[in-house]
Amino acid sequence: MGKSGRDWTQIYAIYGMEEGQTLVFLLIHAIFFSFLSVLFLIYFNPICDIFESLALPAGAARFAAGFTGSVTSISAVCLFFAAGNIFYSSVALHWDMAQRIVSAVNDWSTVKYALDVGCGRGILLNAVAMQLKKEGSSGRVVGLDRRKTTVSTLRTAGIEGVQEYVTCREGDARRLPFSDNYFDVVVSAVFVHRVGKEFGQRTAAAAAERMRVLGEVVRVLKSGGVGVVWDLVHVPEYVQKLQELRMEDIRVSDRVTAFMVSSHIVSFRKPNHLLQPPGEVRLDWRCTNLC
Repeated sequence: MGKSGRDWTQIYAIYGMEEGQTLVFLLIHAIFFSFLSVLFLIYFNPICDIFESLALPAGAARFAAGFTGSVTSISAVCLFFAAGNIFYSSVALHWDMAQRIVSAVNDWSTVKYALDVGCGRGILLNAVAMQLKKEGSSGRVVGLDRRKTTVSTLRTAGIEGVQEYVTCREGDARRLPFSDNYFDVVVSAVFVHRVGKEFGQRTAAAAAERMRVLGEVVRVLKSGGVGVVWDLVHVPEYVQKLQELRMEDIRVSDRVTAFMVSSHIVSFRKPNHLLQPPGEVRLDWRCTNLC
C-alpha cells in the first residue's frame, strides 16, 4: 500500500501496466527455469548418468548435475524477483513517486498551467490534477506523449474524477509544442531516459537527446516555475545540465530502486533572472523531504 493509502490493486485496476510485455517475458522464463529445476530435482540420478555418459567421473558428474540444477533454480528465483520489482515499480511505486513529485511543489494554489512530459496512462498526470482539484484551483494540467494514449489517459482521468482539469496532446518531448515561459510547473516520471534509445542508452547521441528534453523543459517553464523529474540512471547528467542552464534550488532525492536500477527525483526552480554564474547553483544530493 502506498503512502497515499491507496491499495495497489486499485491502482492497477485503473491504470493497468504500461509495457507489460517485459513482465510477461520474465514470467515465462521464470516458469521455464522453475520447471527445469523441478526436473533436476526429480530426475537427479538419471541426469547424473547422462553426465557420466559424457566420460565424466561419477563424482564430477554428480557435481555437474547439482551445479546445473542450482544455477537453474537461482535463475528462476532471480527472474521472479525481477518480474515482481518491475510490476511493483510500474504500479505501486509509480503511484507513490507521483505523490512525492506533487509534494515537491510547495504551492499548487497559484498554478495555472502544469505539464506532464511523457504522461503515459496518467498516473502522475492525474495526481497533479487531483492536487489542483484539492486546492480549488482553476488550473489545468497538460499530458504530453508521443504514443497515441489520449483515449486511455482521459479515461483514467474520468475514473479519478478530474477530467475537467486534464487535457492531452501528442508531441515530441525534444520539441515541445508550447511557447516559451508557458507553464508554472513541469513534471515527468520515468520517461526522459527513454528518449534517444534508438541511438543506444549509453551513447553520446542518446545523452544529447536527453539533454534536449531537459532544455525544452526549462524553456517552457515560467520564470520562478518549478520542474520535478523522476528518472532512472541518468540523473547526474540532468543535474550537470541544470547547473549549466543556471537553474536554482536543484535538489536530488535519495536513491530509490525502480525497474531493477537506481532512480532519483530531481527538482529545480527557474530563476527570475539568469545573472548568477553556474558555480553558485545550490545543490543538495540528499534532500529527504522529497522521499
